[in-house]
Amino acid sequence: MALIDSFKGLLPFKSKEYRRAKMLNGYMPVFSQFGNNIYASDIVQNCIDIIATEISKLEPRHIRTDANGNQTTPRGNLNRLFKFGPNELMTTRDFLEKIVWLLFMNFNVFIYPMYTVQISAEGIESRSYSGFYPLNPYQVDFLQDPTGRLYVKLLFSSGESFTVPYSDIIHIRKRYSVNEIMGGGQNGQPDNEALLKVLRINDTLLQGVEKGIKTSMSIRGVLKIATMLDDDAQRKERDRFEKLMASGDSGILPVDLKGDFTPINIDPKMIDKDTLGFLKDSVREWFGMPLAILSRDYTDDQYQAFYESTLETILISLSQGFTKTTFTTRELDVGNEIVFYQRNMMYLSTAAKLNMIKTGGEQGLFTDNQKLALLGYPPLPDGNRITQSLNYVDRSIINVYQLNGMKPQPNKAVNEDVEE
Repeated sequence: MALIDSFKGLLPFKSKEYRRAKMLNGYMPVFSQFGNNIYASDIVQNCIDIIATEISKLEPRHIRTDANGNQTTPRGNLNRLFKFGPNELMTTRDFLEKIVWLLFMNFNVFIYPMYTVQISAEGIESRSYSGFYPLNPYQVDFLQDPTGRLYVKLLFSSGESFTVPYSDIIHIRKRYSVNEIMGGGQNGQPDNEALLKVLRINDTLLQGVEKGIKTSMSIRGVLKIATMLDDDAQRKERDRFEKLMASGDSGILPVDLKGDFTPINIDPKMIDKDTLGFLKDSVREWFGMPLAILSRDYTDDQYQAFYESTLETILISLSQGFTKTTFTTRELDVGNEIVFYQRNMMYLSTAAKLNMIKTGGEQGLFTDNQKLALLGYPPLPDGNRITQSLNYVDRSIINVYQLNGMKPQPNKAVNEDVEE
């Protein structure tokens, strides 16, 4: 595979020249990735799947912001990769979904950007990217070379291991707290113990319900045989009685004088729905998953609250993590960054979409085709026109505008149609 081939040769020093990096708290940063036991729960998988699905709708884009705050979209291979597929195995949606699953499974996700370095005649370094790969190592070691530079050694279940500079790895963390490098608990592993307690209780209750139902369906009563029979005779008598039960369409069983059937009424106590609901609510709160989102029956306001409380933090982590690693110091200084746009607003109601089109259209923020896209319609051949209301005035001339009743002239430098 191209990824494995690209990793080879990334060992800038011999192994004996590495030493383990020591943290300020004295821990040796050697981390094993495991903790999949919580994913046996259906509600856990549903919560993560919804979050991963929503994040997969994001549109990553390379933008550049100049000193005046003007943003442009540079041409280059980055936006091409983000638009069609960050690597040869995944679409952009697959790529983002896998990142979220790895993040929730391990509380850490490592993404390897594959690039070549180009140096101009002026000595300016630039990078040409050919792919981004989410990695799933089972163990991660942090090392230092003699100069103190930090490296990360990734060990995979295939037996392969690679050592790369930590600065070349996009590292996204979840619940980044007591450990100095890794997300999760003190040892850099998923800290799911609090959640596991709830899941164990929930599983025990569900097993009790299952056993109660089986018990109530299996034992019907006691057949007392009045005569002394050996084991074979008792077995034949029981079989005869069961056949009578199976054929008793009228509900009346004919038994002879030597048989006496006593029914047993079993009333298993089931767990009340409030208790089961409380346990499920605890799991949902762990993942920041409102019931309306989980049941796919939400309003615009409910989705907005879910986005701001659960999704937005992941979006910010992705933007900052990709930007920090993807660009050189000089490229960062001139305003390059990776932004994950939530462009697809199809979850909004029709009324909310129309309100957005009205507000954004009056400000000249949308083209006609962008307005059509919000409503689910295909673009028009001449749909790149931008219209803007003249009911808004530049603050610098507002007094003149009010006193003289004049209307400001549209900026002739901008090639846009203006309508009343």
